Amino acid sequence: MSDVAEFSPQDIEVGRKLFAREATFMLGVVKLDDLPDEGPVEVAFAGRSNVGKSTLLNALTNQGGLARASNTPGRTREINYFDLGGAIRLVDLPGYGYAKVSRKESDAWNALTRDFLRGRTTLRRVCTLIDARHGLKSSDTEIMDMLDEAAVNYQIVLTKSDKVKPTALTALIARTADAIRKRPAAHPFVRATSSEKGDGIAELRAELAALTVL
Repeated sequence: MSDVAEFSPQDIEVGRKLFAREATFMLGVVKLDDLPDEGPVEVAFAGRSNVGKSTLLNALTNQGGLARASNTPGRTREINYFDLGGAIRLVDLPGYGYAKVSRKESDAWNALTRDFLRGRTTLRRVCTLIDARHGLKSSDTEIMDMLDEAAVNYQIVLTKSDKVKPTALTALIARTADAIRKRPAAHPFVRATSSEKGDGIAELRAELAALTVL
């Protein structure tokens, strides 16, 4: 397992074209009854609060104002749906691991996420975001356990990779790959990205675009 996956120029171009489609906010969901009818392939984004989910979504779609980015942890408190030209839906899940919310509120978010993961047949992958400056935390392990139990394919995506030295990033990728090696639902490639510098964005687009033709 590594951060290296082979992509042809054609793969990169397919990803670019897909994410060049107009992306629009569909709705925010606070209970399962409000989920949209299943349609196109869905890719969800999960991660600790303030890991950079909204910023990554904006970078992927090249729309700076699509998802609201905030320096305030715990801002995303619902499941937010974005439609990408009818070809794929991007799903921003509530951030986890933020200690300054009530236990009742945290449990409600976790329950909503768990039920969503177990019941969404069009969900093809969950991008599990990890801050490259900090690596895997216990709360990340918990979400991976949940995904393994639900048999939902997930991929580790390192964010803010420009904030660490290249040698440290290489070591982190190796440690992370080793940590997920035996996890049944884990995708075999760890992807390092920088929304600020654009590193890894084209490759992640190509990987997600491939899901729409399965």
